This record gives sequence, structure tokens and C-alpha cells, in this order.
Amino acid sequence: MTSTPTMQVGQFGRPILSKDGRTITVHIPITLRRQGGRKQVVTPAGATPWIPTPPRIDSTLVKAIVRAHRWRDMLESGDYATVRDLAKAESINESYLCRVLRLTLLSPKIIEAILEGKQPATLQLDELIKQFPIDWDRQLGSLTEGG
Repeated sequence: MTSTPTMQVGQFGRPILSKDGRTITVHIPITLRRQGGRKQVVTPAGATPWIPTPPRIDSTLVKAIVRAHRWRDMLESGDYATVRDLAKAESINESYLCRVLRLTLLSPKIIEAILEGKQPATLQLDELIKQFPIDWDRQLGSLTEGG
């Protein structure tokens, strides 16, 4: 007695068998998102991921944090008297330097998460250099939850 193989239909629809019976087409809804210059597959909300996501170290965020601390050290050591002098020496916009310099005020927990690649996917440099709370506990809530 031979039994025909059965297919279990997932929540996203029924697989389609080709007319010649040699090909099965399966529809998998995914979204491609650019993260630090790379494309990342994002599963739909509520779906369980197939594999655990590996740490995603965002080199743009890491470089900005390193620059911020280097610039702060240059100002505190007296190498440059003002932010304007430092911006001129670095050949960058003074306003941008000030926004990046604020990253030195980030919570150590957030910095640790960024360096380990465990920050939320929604945490991007353009959002991070906007104003954020100075209180570290409030930072954790607003920056990690996207609010």
C-alpha cells in the first residue's frame, strides 16, 4: 500500500506544484532592509525566525562613537580651545561635530550593545545624533524602543 506524500500548509498559503510535477513554488513573505550598507531579511511580525540572528555590528555607529570620544579627548586635553577650532582642523561642519560629540553622553549599556552588535535594528546613526535624554535610564527606554 503506497501513500501519497502530504504537505503541511503554513500560515502564508499553499505551495504551488508546477504542471509537470517537478517544481514546487512556496511563497515566503519577507522584507529586505538595508542595515549599515548590507541587506537584511526581516521576517513578518509574529513569525518565528528560522535561525537566531547573529550580532550585527554597525560600523557606522561604532565609528561615530569612536570619533565622538576622540574629539572629546582633543577638546579636554586642550589641543583645541573651541569646537569651532576642532571642526576647522577636522574639515567638518561645526554643527555635525556637536551632534556627534553628544554620543559621549550615551549610556554605557547602549554603547556596549552597539559594540557587541546587539543594538535594536531600528537604532541608526541618523536617529541617534538627534536629541536624546541625558538620563541613562530614560535613554534605554527611548532609544531601544524607538520612542
